[in-house]
Amino acid sequence: MLQPITPLAISAFTATSALGRGLDAHRHALQEARSGLRANDFSHAALACWVGRVDGLEEATLPVALAAWECRNNRLAWLGLNQDGFLAAVHAARGRYGAARVALLLGTSTASIGATEEAYRRLDADGGFPDDMLRPPIHAPHSLAGFVADALQLEGPCLTVSTACSSSAKVFASAERMIRLGLVDAAVVGGVDTLCESVLFGFNALELVSRAPCRPFDRTRDGISIGEAAGFALLERVDAAPGAPRLLGYGEASDAHHMSTPHPEGLGAELALRDALARAGLQPAEVDYVNLHGTASLKNDEVEAALIARGFPPSTRASSTKGFTGHTLGAAGILEAVIALLAIGHGLVPGNLGGREPDPACGRQFAWRNEARAVDVALSNSFGFGGNNACLAFARAGRCA
Repeated sequence: MLQPITPLAISAFTATSALGRGLDAHRHALQEARSGLRANDFSHAALACWVGRVDGLEEATLPVALAAWECRNNRLAWLGLNQDGFLAAVHAARGRYGAARVALLLGTSTASIGATEEAYRRLDADGGFPDDMLRPPIHAPHSLAGFVADALQLEGPCLTVSTACSSSAKVFASAERMIRLGLVDAAVVGGVDTLCESVLFGFNALELVSRAPCRPFDRTRDGISIGEAAGFALLERVDAAPGAPRLLGYGEASDAHHMSTPHPEGLGAELALRDALARAGLQPAEVDYVNLHGTASLKNDEVEAALIARGFPPSTRASSTKGFTGHTLGAAGILEAVIALLAIGHGLVPGNLGGREPDPACGRQFAWRNEARAVDVALSNSFGFGGNNACLAFARAGRCA
């Protein structure tokens, strides 16, 4: 039987997505029920769909000292790091503990594959990459973590987690284990994924992309909208930030039922959810809000709706926020963790934007419109391809006293 873990303080956190840059932009968009989705204006080839694109990313630049890492994904990471005083918080932690005692754990699904796509579009006369794209580090899955380690001047454990849509949720679990085992004193966790044509046309080939803005848990839903995002959080022991929200628990499972379809009974997802509650020392009735994975694909929503209906009382509220941001793939875990933390900090349950005709599988737990209410405990679900499932449990500081 799993024992509750010692909670960790989330002493700083931030997100950048189609809703804007930083916490205030996200809070205002949620409060106004305003989506960041727009008609696809990204891909070189025409594709009728909607995307969650970050404004200003094409004009953004990296500092000269980091120019070797130049690519769209790392530009988004740099934009994200420069919000909400996050850089200063990490620098302070590096000063307290030393650069080798702060871990860096980042999730991504595609890393900087967009840069590799660009290089192949611009092959030289001999069939090789153009000179300005001959930078091997940006053509590797570890590009993101390598760049952020350089940008933050961190020397501790540096890991890339790439488990599809659960990637930047699972980094919280890795951070807790490292801190608990005494390997590090703090951890920067997060994730970044940018739009690229491999993803857009790949998901379209699987017939998973909607031609309209996505409609999570709607009876007429017909697929996902893909977005991009960067998000980061700093985890420390509670005595370092006693008033900060807490990571209470996490659960992970890999059911490997199918490459792209969830287990029909949600067995892996349910195991991750139960383990998160056990590690947090919580009963389902103590959970105020669940941020659902809710991609608006046919099977994912059906399975997750049934899981919530049988696992939680009507007093627990639940919604997907992908109608706001799109599905940000490997960055979905951190983006939706930040939204769960905003729900705790501002007493806001975001409505299930885009859902107008509830799927019959949805129970009374669903919040179809915004609700102003106290949120002391929130969960965030991230369920990825291949049955890579993760669930995170968060709480306000006073709830843990």
